[in-house]
Amino acid sequence: MNEQWFVYVILCEDGSLYKGHTNNIERRYSQHCSGTGALHTKRHKPVKIVYTEQLSSLEEAVKREKYLKSGIGREWLKQQIKEL
Repeated sequence: MNEQWFVYVILCEDGSLYKGHTNNIERRYSQHCSGTGALHTKRHKPVKIVYTEQLSSLEEAVKREKYLKSGIGREWLKQQIKEL
């Protein structure tokens, strides 16, 4: 079975960025918008998804999310979002 996984970044109303992973972006974003996705997006209302990246396994998605949450990953992400 070849399941697709995604890393995503949500811009919140206060300007913060929430980073996560999922195998269904639409469902997960709906959960964040309804306040059931994560504590951060319950407290900081989601505005839109500003970045997504498709990966071939859960392990790769978790690893990539961890990178995006690191100092160098946050800096890299800022550059990617500026270019959009």
